[in-house]
Amino acid sequence: MTMQKSPLQIARGNYQPKMPVALSGNVRLAEGAATHSVADQEEIKKLFPNTYGLPVITMEPSAEAPAALPAMNVGVILSGGQAPGGHNVISGLFDGLKHLNPENKLYGFLGGPSGLIEGKYQELTKDIIDEYRNTGGFDIIGSGRTKLEETWQFDNGIEVCKKLGIKAVVIIGGDDSNTNACVLAEYYLQKKCGIQVIGCPKTIDGDLKNEMIETSFGFDTACKVYSELIGNIQRDANSAKKYWHFIRLMGRSASHIALECALQSQPNVCLISEEVEAKNMTLNDIVEQIVEVIVDRANHGLNFGTILIPEGLIEFIPAMRILIQELNDLLAQNEEFASLEGDDAKREYVKSMLSPASCELYRSLPKGIARQLTLDRDPHGNVMVSQIETEKLLIEMVGKRLAQLKAAGTYKGKFSALNHFFGYEGRCAIPSNFDADYCYSIGITATHLIAAGKTGYMSLVRNLTKPAAEWIAGGVPITMMMNMEKRNGKMKPVIQKALVDLNGAPYRYFASHRAEWADANTSYIYPGPIQYYGPTEVCDQPTHTLKLEQEGK
Repeated sequence: MTMQKSPLQIARGNYQPKMPVALSGNVRLAEGAATHSVADQEEIKKLFPNTYGLPVITMEPSAEAPAALPAMNVGVILSGGQAPGGHNVISGLFDGLKHLNPENKLYGFLGGPSGLIEGKYQELTKDIIDEYRNTGGFDIIGSGRTKLEETWQFDNGIEVCKKLGIKAVVIIGGDDSNTNACVLAEYYLQKKCGIQVIGCPKTIDGDLKNEMIETSFGFDTACKVYSELIGNIQRDANSAKKYWHFIRLMGRSASHIALECALQSQPNVCLISEEVEAKNMTLNDIVEQIVEVIVDRANHGLNFGTILIPEGLIEFIPAMRILIQELNDLLAQNEEFASLEGDDAKREYVKSMLSPASCELYRSLPKGIARQLTLDRDPHGNVMVSQIETEKLLIEMVGKRLAQLKAAGTYKGKFSALNHFFGYEGRCAIPSNFDADYCYSIGITATHLIAAGKTGYMSLVRNLTKPAAEWIAGGVPITMMMNMEKRNGKMKPVIQKALVDLNGAPYRYFASHRAEWADANTSYIYPGPIQYYGPTEVCDQPTHTLKLEQEGK
């Protein structure tokens, strides 16, 4: 059956991504000094003796043609949640391989890492790749969240790769997925099986970044999609003038999305989880912060506004974080809890096992929120924060507080609230020009790392606030980004997440302007939809976050 396409889909299929000059011709790899992990150096070095301390690699134009390489097969995995641009990483990988040797083959493992373990794959031919160029989604081969941590999984992967003649595996994913890539690279070196592993930085959450990785792909597109929706809501709020919109945004472990959307749309309130934690704020403190803005605007006859809430906010409230950690430890592989029937029985069991302070907090929560805290865990044993409807909790608490103020005669406004959650709307959008270009370059870069025999590296493209021609491609050792963290009750090596830096330029800009955005002189910006054709200042701009971070460098 012929796939039906919109005019934009057809036009985007013909878009040729822009690339760094260094990737446009012959390439040579320049190696820097040896590296070390961001923390826990001795522990990480012991766990990764073969891939620790590798140098950062920079790709430079070369006047010399590369030596002819024998044909090789490569496998690719999409791992974790979707992010706009994943198909372009695969397109760049395919084109790069075919440029090195037309006989090279690319195999896609189906359904994420489980495809490697179970031997489920598909050869990705030109006809297939051409259908997915510059498109959103991960549907070319599908994705999954299977953790690669058991020896039998690694060994199964070796057998599957041997069967297909695969020399290298590329894992496209976030911090946990790239941790998997590092573990796999180390194991394959120990076994001397001749299989390289390269990672690619993906996550719309924006928390996979560091001194080398300036941004993860998908963040740009997702934030632009959410900011369009927020702008639309703000225009409606400014027109109807009767609703407060509480908008929860994706971003479990950091507030990068909320901050970027605030910079793009200028809402009346934006909560930053990292600030809540730093100031040791309680739920009541947060409610009072919101109420203060609502009351002030009501005093000027403005009973409407927008409030942005990071998905992971509840975990950053210090007392809630302790409660959640206790729940994570308590419920990790807890068969007794799983065997209980009914919410009441589970609630009583949990209360009996918590520390006194956490028990008191747990008892004080609305039953719906308390129940959500004990729902099924994610594959890493953590609370599924996306299922906790923080925006509804805040609406309920703000409404009660305003009712108290109204009874006391200090609030004369009218409070009508609507709740929203923007998440999946942004994960599979058609990638912005920035993400289309960035991801294609990441894929091309990965092929050069493979051709040079590298393993345990993440494909790297930086200098991203400059025109694409000036971007710098290379590779960064994954061990360089790692530290030790508690997962499922045990200390595990993982890539360190990047939180919002309260001393960083993006947050400082936000903090210096939020009072102005909250007041009676409504300052909304309406970003509108992503533009793919037109002036570069409209179509090719990176995020405000990236520009502010790079301005001082």
